[in-house]
Amino acid sequence: MGPIRKVVIPAAGFGTRFLPVTKTIPKEMLPVAAKPVIQYVVEAAVASGIEEVILVTSANKRSLEDFFDSNFELERTLERTGKAAMLRSVREVTNMAHVVYVRQHEPLGNGHAVLVAKHAVGDEPFLVLWGDDILLGEPPVPRQLIDAAARLDGPVVGARRVAPEDWEKYGMLEVEKLNGVQRAARALSVVEKPARAQSPSDLAQIGGFVLTPDIFGLLESTEVGPSGEIYLADALVRLMQTRRVYSYEFTGARYDAGNKLEYLKANVDLALRDPDLGPAVRSYVKTLAGGFDDITTPMH
Repeated sequence: MGPIRKVVIPAAGFGTRFLPVTKTIPKEMLPVAAKPVIQYVVEAAVASGIEEVILVTSANKRSLEDFFDSNFELERTLERTGKAAMLRSVREVTNMAHVVYVRQHEPLGNGHAVLVAKHAVGDEPFLVLWGDDILLGEPPVPRQLIDAAARLDGPVVGARRVAPEDWEKYGMLEVEKLNGVQRAARALSVVEKPARAQSPSDLAQIGGFVLTPDIFGLLESTEVGPSGEIYLADALVRLMQTRRVYSYEFTGARYDAGNKLEYLKANVDLALRDPDLGPAVRSYVKTLAGGFDDITTPMH
């Protein structure tokens, strides 16, 4: 397994779980504690040693592309008005990584989104992170996956154990234990969103992937699923049949910012961690303790 320099971040979806706001605003641009979701994703990748970010976008994601570009007029105004801190925060976003954009012209699934990045990735191993997944850990979660791939010398699937009521939401892994290796296992198969009785384990495919370029050939020959999409999980199953692939149970927090409840939790938790927002938010939350029991009708 060679060095991991690039990350592919699929971010072309419609964000239907957040309609109507995502009719005009990409879900990846929704703010969480004063930063957009995509900034957390890219920051975690950069903190893990990633040099190039490949964002897979679509025609309705122009604001996502503009976010990482420079804005001369804005920067000039901030500089002229002496708003140094704001200027610094804007330039930090522009300079944090080399970002390239690849368009997914049709909504053909997450596997297709990875496939369209083939020429940008080239012939080297790479990281895949989802554009609406906020991952927080120490070391950073992507770094944990990269280090596991280096130790095990093979592709790695991020994993987390989930409750039975959540098995139908994820790709659930069939794994084989590795003697003397903590948190890692050999991944044998993936069952996509199984009924509870059909899940091979309680280990869900969560947190990203370290993949090798042979995944692209498998994606190119993967059949379109019943929903008209190409699933990354189907190509992974075939990869597991041709070489050793591993799961790794990462440590840290994960928020699915494409889910309304998880998005709200992320806002509260990350606002509490913020050195500027934290004290005021903590004080406000304390005033709410026990105050919700009196609410019996919705507000209009």
